[in-house]
Amino acid sequence: MKTAVFSAKPYDEDSLGRANEAHELLFLAPRLDERTAPLADGYPAVCAFVNDDLSAPLLRRLHQGGTRLIALRSAGFNHVDLEEAARLELAVTRVPAYSPYAVAEHALGLMLALDRRIHRAYNRVRDGNFSLDGLLGFDLHGKTVGIIGTGTIGVVFARLLRGFHCRMLGFDPCPATRPAACASSTSRLRRSFAKPTSSPCSHRSHRRRTTSSTPKRSAS
Repeated sequence: MKTAVFSAKPYDEDSLGRANEAHELLFLAPRLDERTAPLADGYPAVCAFVNDDLSAPLLRRLHQGGTRLIALRSAGFNHVDLEEAARLELAVTRVPAYSPYAVAEHALGLMLALDRRIHRAYNRVRDGNFSLDGLLGFDLHGKTVGIIGTGTIGVVFARLLRGFHCRMLGFDPCPATRPAACASSTSRLRRSFAKPTSSPCSHRSHRRRTTSSTPKRSAS
């Protein structure tokens, strides 16, 4: 299928090009708007990203040019006029989900960079300055971390922080409004937030922890 790929970056060309087997892809750097919409004329499919304009007038213009499929390179679809797409019988597809581990690990990396002043240290060392003034951070071990948003990514983030022996407090408005939809996530989060004991691990303490139904908690 001939597909016009808007807002294309070099990494899009690389990944889509490697995955493509039978489709004719036209990579276009400009974002999709009223000026660039004619570039998709004659292409049954348009691949768009989050900053592309997929409002009702643009969808009508794409439909006029022969487009019948909008393939989003994003999970979000709030920039698409779905009612107009349905009226025009334009099919709309999207990315079902991003890797929660990629997002959670990136967030943890940013937190460590801020804590240990890694970004400032990098600039200093690059300039030949090895002074430690203003670069001292603090241990995450034993700290309390607040997690706002306890969905799939929040739960993965909490599990990563368990390796730092942090105490975690989670908040999410979802359980108050849609408890059934969030029950599984809340349950997983409760298990993730179990604070590990601070006593050293030995053969006896390992057996005690694994056989006890309720994990011991250290004083906060």
